[in-house]
Amino acid sequence: MEDPTASGSSSTKLDPEIYSRIHPRAYLERFLAASYRPSGRTPPSFRPVQIHTGSISTADGSALARLGDTTVVCGVKAELAEPDAGAERRGWAVPNLDLPAVCGSRFKPGPPGEEAQVWSERLWELLIENEVISLEDLCIEPGRSAWVLYIDLVCINYDGNAYDASVLAMIAALRNTTLPKARWDEDKRRVVCSRKERVPLQVKNLPIPSTFGVFDGQHLLADPSAFEEPLLDTIVTVTVDDAGRIRVQLAGPACVGGVDGLKVVGQCVQAARARRKEVLGVLDGT
Repeated sequence: MEDPTASGSSSTKLDPEIYSRIHPRAYLERFLAASYRPSGRTPPSFRPVQIHTGSISTADGSALARLGDTTVVCGVKAELAEPDAGAERRGWAVPNLDLPAVCGSRFKPGPPGEEAQVWSERLWELLIENEVISLEDLCIEPGRSAWVLYIDLVCINYDGNAYDASVLAMIAALRNTTLPKARWDEDKRRVVCSRKERVPLQVKNLPIPSTFGVFDGQHLLADPSAFEEPLLDTIVTVTVDDAGRIRVQLAGPACVGGVDGLKVVGQCVQAARARRKEVLGVLDGT
């Protein structure tokens, strides 16, 4: 495909990479005028999904998910703990996403940034509100012992839309998780775990997110890249679960409102439903 930013005069031609850095908005606008994005994708196109499970031998469950070049690895580690007072029949699930400086230039060294903390909270809400796993299933003996699932995610390469990649990595890792068969021994007053028998974790729902960006109030871009994200007016994430329940989340300096806003959200929901079928095919193949 011919670069829309190329000039007809050799004396005034500017290297596309330099132009994209100096004038990123104009660069994207010229591509979208030709109904393409700088990556070669059309506006409604998603990047291919790749998922690999069991990549971390020391974890109770693990997975690696890729959306294009965005790569997130997830490891699940189970530990025993005493249930909280008032929640004697429940265990815990603790997701934590790390966006280290090594994964992309926008992230800085040091403690977790605000973006990582917000996404970690969103991952926890997705687990609980969509009942992906039952915290009651993690209880071994009410009031005495339960499993704590530490769900650690690390983005090892960032090229936009790390939230969708993180959800896929987390769901695949949970489906890959097995726990030692455990029981409460009243005589020993402690939990006894089998060294040989392991029980698959029950994953009961698969909420699949699809994220879109609104550029210049008129262009809807599916699965935005790292180059596109800072230029977007609004980011729309539509999550569809097994029961067909839909959750829409908006983020960004502008919001989608009015008649046109409802049309945009409707387009996102329709595309998210189709995308979910595609992603489930990849998940079921792992």
